[in-house]
Amino acid sequence: MAAIGLPAELDAFHLPGIPPPSTTTWSPGDEGRTSLRLRVAQLTPPLLVRLIDGLLDARTTHLAEKPVEEIAAAIGRVASRFLDPASELRRTAAFGLREVTGLSGPVIEQVIDGMAADWKEDALLDLLTAEFGDFHVLDEFAPTGSGQRRVRAFGPPLAVHVFSGNVPGVSVTSVIRSLLTKSAVLGKTATAEPILAPLFASALAAEDAALGACLSIAYWPGGEPALEEVAFERAGAVIVYGGRETVEAVRARVAPGTTFLGYGHRVSFGIVLKELLEAPGAAEVARAAALAVATFDQQGCVSPHLFYVEDGGEVSAREWCSMLGTAMAEIERVLPRGRVAPGEAAAIQAARTEAEFAHLSDRGQELHASKGDTAWTAIFDPDPTFNPSCLNRLVRVKPILEVAQLPDLIRPVAPVLQTVGIAGSPARIAPLADELARLGASRITAVGRMAWPPPEWHHDGRPPLADLVRWCDWE
Repeated sequence: MAAIGLPAELDAFHLPGIPPPSTTTWSPGDEGRTSLRLRVAQLTPPLLVRLIDGLLDARTTHLAEKPVEEIAAAIGRVASRFLDPASELRRTAAFGLREVTGLSGPVIEQVIDGMAADWKEDALLDLLTAEFGDFHVLDEFAPTGSGQRRVRAFGPPLAVHVFSGNVPGVSVTSVIRSLLTKSAVLGKTATAEPILAPLFASALAAEDAALGACLSIAYWPGGEPALEEVAFERAGAVIVYGGRETVEAVRARVAPGTTFLGYGHRVSFGIVLKELLEAPGAAEVARAAALAVATFDQQGCVSPHLFYVEDGGEVSAREWCSMLGTAMAEIERVLPRGRVAPGEAAAIQAARTEAEFAHLSDRGQELHASKGDTAWTAIFDPDPTFNPSCLNRLVRVKPILEVAQLPDLIRPVAPVLQTVGIAGSPARIAPLADELARLGASRITAVGRMAWPPPEWHHDGRPPLADLVRWCDWE
């Protein structure tokens, strides 16, 4: 049964400028688990052509000459509604995401708060400033520092986005980036999370009808050739999120000359240096690490798979793993893990069983885990090899004698390395950060900030707005 005052059905689309499409109704999750029904639009190639024509017309009429500060302000007003616990938009989003994703209610609330904070007007203006300096280059020719020439930046007329569903909110952030560069947007949702982007689009249309007319969100099966031929042929930019196979499959279908941004599989990890392993400080780092693992139920590219802990501190790596387990148990009480599929639960049980057998065989492993379920798992493992986690709050702790070991240990995952969280003294972090950056890390931060990169971060090492635009110089 839907919560009181919340809809039993939601539109999993926002399609401005065309007649109401035929829809089918889809129930997320296991049969009988939820009463929520999602209405999914049935797109056809002719309908998609008409939709894109309308988006491009709306962009020419409303968006191309709209001051970027007005775009940011409208988006910021929608963000304020998402951040207001009493707003219908926030309550609908929280209810729908809980039913669709399987994440627990408290985790959903945490995710909405964290994501929507980056959609506020001041955060967007900070992003624009970080990317362009004088962001009015998106509105008009603006002088460069030398004053010898003027420059202007143009986003593509249409940006097509292919979303993944592992972390709610990433789709909306991606849409916002294109709107800030004055592109009309066509977004394709994933079955794992098909509702937040349509909710955002509808809310934006209610706030600014002209801006909402430049944004369309819908679902179609991935790889649908007839629809994707239309979408990709008309796109000036294609932005895709997903695993390597998904990213490469889309890349192969995008014409040369079309801007292509692929955000594929990434892994992250943490490092705890020995100077942070004094008794009070070690426990604080363990709590920060546990929260980094729990956020998004460890499904984000920013989520740590493991922690390397340097030997020689007051608290040993083995003892710190126990602290981490205690912290994970505490966090489970306030941010409970969501549902997992049978195969995911089996993977966790297999990792636990392997650790138990290794312990009985005197191979040094030690298991700390929730009782009666698979809610959280911390495994102390003396083998320093980088082992990716099966996720869903399973993390390994591995001791290292010295940080000089790290380059060789992480080199096998360097091509997909993203965030490294470090707990240590600034003097020791600085040379380590330089080494990690050379190896391929695209973000280095404190352990407690791993889950929440700032809006202006270089996403997978690239500027999220500047990569979307072309420049014109006036000399």
